[in-house]
Formats: sequence, structure tokens, C-alpha cells
Amino acid sequence: MPQQISRFAAPLVLVSMLIAAPATAKDKEPPARPAQIQELYACRDIADPTARLACFDREVGELSQADQAREIVFTDKETAKKTRRGLFGFSFPKLGGIFGGDDDEIKEIDTVIRSVSVDRSGKYTLVMEDDAVWTQIDTTALPRQPKPGQKIHIKTATMGSYFATIEGGRAIRLKRDR
Repeated sequence: MPQQISRFAAPLVLVSMLIAAPATAKDKEPPARPAQIQELYACRDIADPTARLACFDREVGELSQADQAREIVFTDKETAKKTRRGLFGFSFPKLGGIFGGDDDEIKEIDTVIRSVSVDRSGKYTLVMEDDAVWTQIDTTALPRQPKPGQKIHIKTATMGSYFATIEGGRAIRLKRDR
């Protein structure tokens, strides 16, 4: 019986890999450019200099209007990196590279505690200098209560949680609240 199962399992695994491969490849594609940008780029293909300039003027004008109406947003790599850092700890669907690619994914941060509170069960809620709020989700007791001004290192753990060490001490498990 085990040989019969393995004889059928290999083709099933192969078929599932082939089905999954296009979806994975598609996830790696850069997001589509906004229509306004594509139309501006299309102006480069116009051979007549006067018509090309008129196209650029028209499309830049439309792009400017879309920007002012907040229909389109411009960002640079550094701003996207700061945004990703500010969102560290939240679970979002893949946003198609809107804040950079998977290579730029932030897996850990270093920050400073601004305030500390403790609930009835002895678990900590930590507010960081950037207003991020993290709550302890395990029952690990720390030898000393965290204090404002202390440095904290937070890194990705499993199942949507994070490990934090305060000034190199014992790790506690956290989740981000806001």
C-alpha cells in the first residue's frame, strides 16, 4: 500500500508545484504603473518635436492635477522605507511592492520605550518613541520592569508575534496594537 500511495503522490506534488509557480511568479511582478505615468512615458515615442512637447505639457498638466486631487501619490525609496518601518508589527496583505519589494522587508527594529504600563496579570504595554503600542502576549516575567528611555529590540517571531529584548535582557513575546 505505501508504494501505491507514493506512486500517486509524486505526480500530485509536481502538478501542485506547476499550478503554484505562475501565482508565485505573478506576485514578484512590479505593480502596474498608473495610467497617468504610462501616458507621460508614451510621449517619448512621438517623433515630431512640437507634438512631443505638446504631449509632455498636456500629460504633465494632467499628472499635476491628479497629484493635487490626491488621485496619485509620489514617493521615493527612503520615504517608503520609513513607512515600512512605521508599519512594522502590523499584518497586511502583500501590497504589490507599493512600499518596496520583498527584499526590503523589515524583520526587526530598534527603538526606545516612551512609556510603560502593566495590566492586572502582570503583562506590559509599551509605547515607543514613534507612538507604536506593543502589548506582551506571553507570561515571561522580567527581572526588572521596563522603563521609559530604555532601548528595545523587536524582531519577527512566528504566528504573527514578535520577540522583544529590552537592553539585551530576557526576550518577551509581543504583538503590535497600534
